[in-house]
Amino acid sequence: MTYLRPSLRQRLSLRLWAAVVLFALVTTAGAGQLSRKERALTAKEETIARQQLFTAWKDSVRTALEPSYLTKMLRIGGDSMKLAWTVYDSKPADGYALYISLHGGGGAPSQVNDSQWENQQRLYKPQHAVYLCPRGISDTWDLHFRPQSDDFYRQVIMMMVAYCDVNPDKVYLMGYSAGGDGVWRLAPRMADSWAAASMMAGHPGDVSLVNLRNLPFMIWCGEQDAAYDRNRQCEHRIAEMDSLHQDDRDGYLFEGHMQQGKGHWMDLTDVAAVPWMARHRRHAYPKKIVWLQTEVTKPHFYWISAPEEELQKGKEVRAEIDGNTITITKCDYSMLTISLNDQLVDLDKPVTVRYQGKKVFKGKVKRLRSTLRHTLYARNDPSYMFPSQLQVLLPRSYPE
Repeated sequence: MTYLRPSLRQRLSLRLWAAVVLFALVTTAGAGQLSRKERALTAKEETIARQQLFTAWKDSVRTALEPSYLTKMLRIGGDSMKLAWTVYDSKPADGYALYISLHGGGGAPSQVNDSQWENQQRLYKPQHAVYLCPRGISDTWDLHFRPQSDDFYRQVIMMMVAYCDVNPDKVYLMGYSAGGDGVWRLAPRMADSWAAASMMAGHPGDVSLVNLRNLPFMIWCGEQDAAYDRNRQCEHRIAEMDSLHQDDRDGYLFEGHMQQGKGHWMDLTDVAAVPWMARHRRHAYPKKIVWLQTEVTKPHFYWISAPEEELQKGKEVRAEIDGNTITITKCDYSMLTISLNDQLVDLDKPVTVRYQGKKVFKGKVKRLRSTLRHTLYARNDPSYMFPSQLQVLLPRSYPE
């Protein structure tokens, strides 16, 4: 079996990570090269190892992010993000939910965006949840989805998991106006991070929606919200989501709401999005993946990883699992790393990978503690702590 040694970018996700990821890099030095002599784990042993590693990971996050938690301020490079959060109701047995709620404003003076941020903190009150409003990292029109923003949201999730017992599979994204603009971009490009997302009164621009295949998604807009052509654009995107769902009935779960008689302000009719999102948990291990690289490229998406040096906007992977067979139906990379667990396949049986009608791998893959540790610290997401990985080479075409 061949394993992909993580590159610097795969370890850090992007180059702008703050101290917590630097700490993780130190603790995982050498984890990329797995020992051939390492003993495979049983399913029961994996469960024990997973809990031990998760506990240690939370401790490392709390150590690294303590100043940010106490000051409610994250800093990465030259950017900073102020945070405000409220905890509502008691903690459920499976942990709190986390709602990341993005404010309006955008290209406006700081005091306007500050006022919109303060207003957002009062808009919604989800039950048994941490309701968190980040202040946009700039005062530009794209204040919520600048390329470096994704790193902030990852750290927000890590901090809330470690400090507030948030369930990483109950993290929801929502936003109004300029915050809705942010949801349009962040939902597809971080689709594997969210349990559900709701866009309120935002403009989609030229965003592709294909990455939403496994992410429940809501669209809310006033039918009279004509500024920037929002109403027509949202109507078009509702029709697009419906078309995607009709072509793939197991995916693209969505609801579209054009509020009659409403303009940009929908008089809080959109609060219905909160209980709708709460019904969903993150589908971290979907059996079918559609992954299109956006303007912010990522090395990982669900259980697939691509080579750092080949990442480019517009590249696509489509893959699905049936039993213990993984079929890659489209791939714009020369190789892929496939991370596996017993929710995806039966690791006690051989796994087969097929591409272009050809078998590119068949064999058993081991559950290894080092792989659990490596994948946890490479992605800093407990749900993507995988016990097994395999790497497949994918030539552009096969000789006849």
